[in-house]
Amino acid sequence: MSNRPAFPRVRRVAAATILALAMPAAMAWTSKPVRVLVPAPAGGTMDVMARMLSEQLTADLGQPVIVDNKPGAGGAIAVGAMLAAPPDGQTILVSATNVFAEIPHVMKVPYDPMKDVKPVAAVAKSTLLLVAAPSLPAKDLPGLISYVKAHPGTLSFATYGPGTASQYAGMIMNQKAGMDLQNVPFPGSPPALTQVMGGQIAVMYDGMVTSLPYLKAGKLRAYAVAAKQRLPMLPQVPTFAEQGYPDVDFSNWTGVFVSSRLPADLTEKIQAAVYKAASKAGVRERISALGFEPLEPQGLPQLSHDLHADFERNAGIVKTFRIQPQ
Repeated sequence: MSNRPAFPRVRRVAAATILALAMPAAMAWTSKPVRVLVPAPAGGTMDVMARMLSEQLTADLGQPVIVDNKPGAGGAIAVGAMLAAPPDGQTILVSATNVFAEIPHVMKVPYDPMKDVKPVAAVAKSTLLLVAAPSLPAKDLPGLISYVKAHPGTLSFATYGPGTASQYAGMIMNQKAGMDLQNVPFPGSPPALTQVMGGQIAVMYDGMVTSLPYLKAGKLRAYAVAAKQRLPMLPQVPTFAEQGYPDVDFSNWTGVFVSSRLPADLTEKIQAAVYKAASKAGVRERISALGFEPLEPQGLPQLSHDLHADFERNAGIVKTFRIQPQ
C-alpha cells in the first residue's frame, strides 16, 4: 500500500513511450504457450483479472496463455512454482501486491519478496473501504465511532486475512479514534462479508472489488474510503482523510510479476505485451466494471520503487502495532 505522488505529465510521457514499443515487443516475446500462475482460487478477483489478460494476450501473441490457479500459503505456493520454473518468460504470475508487500511480514515464506521477484506491469488498483450492514445504527463514520464507544468490548471488525491492509487499517483506526473493535480474520473477503451482512460482525475493512457489488445492491453501507481522494465509483463516500484520519490510506495493485532471474530485455518485452493487452478498450471497461481502477503504464524502476516503499511502510506498521507472525 502506498501514498505515491502524482506526476501526471511525466507519467503520460512514460505511458506513451511504453505503448509505442508494445507492438513489436509483444510479437518478439514468445512463440510458445505461456503459463499464468494465480495465487488464488478460480472465481476470485485475481483470477478474473488473470483470465482477462490471458484472453487478450492469447489474441495478441498468437499463442495459448493458460491460467493455472495455485492458491494457499499466503501466495507462497504460486510464487514458489514460478520461481521453480525456468527463467525463460514462459511462466509469469498475476497477483495483487499484498502477496509481496504485506503477507511476508506476518507469514514465513520460502523466498525473499524484495529480491527473488520483480514487478513487471501494474494493471489495476483496488482501494480499501470501511463497510457495514445497513442495519447497523451508525449512519456515518463519526456515528460509528460513537456507537462503538457506547458498546465497549462487544463489537468486532472483520478482515480478509492476518497481516493484510484490512487488519492494519482496523488497528490504526482503533488507536486514532479510541475504539476497541476486536480483529476477526477470515480466509478471504467472501466469508467475512457474509458475517458482516448477517450482523454477526459489525464492520469490515474490505477491498473495493469485493464490496462494490453488495454496495450497489444495498446490502452494505460504506463509511469511508482509504484514499487521498474520493473514488469515481463511489463519489458520495468521503475519505478517511476528509474525516480526520489521513493515516488510513491503503490500496494495492494487481498485475504481472516474474522471477528476478529473467533477463532485463525479456522482462521489458513481457511488460510491453501486458500493457498492450491492458490498454484495449474492452479490457479497461471490464476492469472498471469489476471495481478496479485501471492504471496507466509505469516503468520498471518506478514499479520496483513503489513495491519496496509499500513493503517498508507495512514493516513499520507491523512493528508499531506488534502484529505477530503466523
